[in-house]
This record gives sequence, C-alpha cells and structure tokens, in this order.
Amino acid sequence: MAKPEASPHKVIATNREARHRFFIHETVEAGIVLTGTEVKSLRGGKAVMGDSYAFIKNGECWLGHLHIPEYSHGNRENHEPMRERKLLLHKREIEKLESSTAKKGMTIVPLQLYFSKGRVKVELGLAKGKNVADKRQAMKDRSVKKELAQMTKRNRKG
Repeated sequence: MAKPEASPHKVIATNREARHRFFIHETVEAGIVLTGTEVKSLRGGKAVMGDSYAFIKNGECWLGHLHIPEYSHGNRENHEPMRERKLLLHKREIEKLESSTAKKGMTIVPLQLYFSKGRVKVELGLAKGKNVADKRQAMKDRSVKKELAQMTKRNRKG
C-alpha cells in the first residue's frame, strides 16, 4: 500500500497577534539559520513568536525575539533561546523589503514558523500598522460574518 502524502508543511508556531495588529500587504518565505539543538527543539513543536520582529542590517535580514526553548536533552553546548537569527533570502527580495520598509509605516513581521521538506521556514509579511478604529472595524466584520454563518446553518437545519 502506498504511503499517504505528507502535508506540504508542518506548522510549528504562528504569530496570531500580527494579523490583529497589522494589515498584511505581501508575504515572503524565508529560510532561517539555526543550530542543531534549535532544530531538535522545534521538532518538538516548541517556539514562541509573540513579540518577534524582522529587520534588515548591513544588507542581511535578521529575526529578533523568536523564543526557541533550550533542547531538553541538550548539554552545555545548548543554544541561547532569544538570540537573533539570520534569515535566508535572495538579494532582490532583501532589497525589495528594504525599499518597502523605507516608506512610512511599513514593517516586516514574521507570521508563521514551519517545516517545509525537512527545512525550517519563516513566512514574513510586509505590513502596515492598524489604528484603533481599524481594529474595531475588523472585530465588527468578524462578528457579522459569524452571525451570518450561524443564521445560514440554522436555516439549513430547518
């Protein structure tokens, strides 16, 4: 019997707060430079993206405040949980992100951390911050959509 197809990628962590705080205009997939114990810790599904951010320094893209806890079976060579990690992008992609973030209000936000074909990838979003009114409007839209779905479900049941 044939092996079932594996899903395209296994999600490790998502930055749920990012979609609430920002309008995401464009997304980019980036590789990430990790040590062995970091990968082993991620295979256990442990990572916190809460306050993580991406920035460009000296023509390189970096990821800050991504918390990958120490590997439980690691030794004294274990990694530092909150270190800055280099992101792997093509030069054109970095230049495009850099020119976009030069515009007022644009920033690079990590959205998701996942395994793709055995490699750890980060989904970055080019984002613009929401103000309070935008957040309230998004909440209203979500509640209206939810009520509409509930009403249609009730009508189908009869």
